[in-house]
Amino acid sequence: MAIRNVVQVGDDVLRQKCFPVETFDESLCRLLDDMKETVKKEEGAGLAAPQVGVLRRVAVVDVEDGYYELVNPVIVAQKGEQTGWEGCLSVRGKSGVVSRPMKVKVAYQDRTGEKHLLQAKGFFARAICHELDHLDGILYIDKATHIEKN
Repeated sequence: MAIRNVVQVGDDVLRQKCFPVETFDESLCRLLDDMKETVKKEEGAGLAAPQVGVLRRVAVVDVEDGYYELVNPVIVAQKGEQTGWEGCLSVRGKSGVVSRPMKVKVAYQDRTGEKHLLQAKGFFARAICHELDHLDGILYIDKATHIEKN
């Protein structure tokens, strides 16, 4: 595993749509392992592949019950609303107020290509929505109603 460089706002890679993963191989496993190691070192809640310069639909989310590896994730249902502060490893030194769904249901694949459904609520749902936005070239600062420097 290796720590990868986290791309910062202003880099064009953060504004591009990612391509679906079609090959589930050692390269994907290495990417997922590196992303988990990187988010751990950076003390973040999640990380999407474009944040490490890779235009693939891959994200990791770290919540209380462990890491979730999301390959080709799609939100298939959402409910409710929550509004709160968010930050981002690719937008250092700032945080903003963003509204997100309170609950989400996500269809995704794991590192072997097996399909799963995941239900998340509260902070977990917020983190998933934040990371999935990255896969479409959207940053939280695009949705924030208020932004402050930390």
